[in-house]
Amino acid sequence: MGTPARHLTRPPEPSGTVSCLYAAAAAVLALAALGLWGNGHVVGAFFTLLALVGGGIALGKHRIRQAARRRQFDAERQRVRELQSTEMARYHAMKPREFEEAIAFLCKRDGCIGTQVVGGAGDLGADVIATAPDGRRIVIQCKRYGPTTKVGSPDLQRFGGTCYSVHGAQIAAVVTTSVFTSPAADYASSHGIRLFDEKDLAAWATRTGPAPWMLP
Repeated sequence: MGTPARHLTRPPEPSGTVSCLYAAAAAVLALAALGLWGNGHVVGAFFTLLALVGGGIALGKHRIRQAARRRQFDAERQRVRELQSTEMARYHAMKPREFEEAIAFLCKRDGCIGTQVVGGAGDLGADVIATAPDGRRIVIQCKRYGPTTKVGSPDLQRFGGTCYSVHGAQIAAVVTTSVFTSPAADYASSHGIRLFDEKDLAAWATRTGPAPWMLP
């Protein structure tokens, strides 16, 4: 089914419930220790205080582990952001044909077969055609736009008029280095076209997000 995307899951924040429970237990144990001490049960008071100290140490170790996991998560997230930024800078520097070839490479990398770059004069909207790992025919239109140029509804309408009827797409997708306008997104939603904007592309390229054929 292709290369699985690797998702980052943020560790939970420290639970106030755990601290509250420990505080309540500590208060009970402290009172119990005082009671035992006052009644002359020195050994009992000692072990009660020992349990209190042990609980505090365990809570401290739990907090340290949580903090370490959060630091590790934040460092990994920053590394992914930098990697994605580098990938997008590379795509923005490409010429349209180079961008089409780059998208074809991603398809091949993630398990597509029969991948072809067919963009050019007379392509009728298709830039990359391939067979997805699950056997479906995927047709991709590539839009290597600058950050200030959005992919609009007319672009989607031209592609929508040919991707299924002419190219026989079972999965139709538009991949861009920019973003889509709201009318373009509405058209895509009503015609079953999958949209990959710059964020989706960056995630796909760095294996931290799905490929177009992996979307529901």
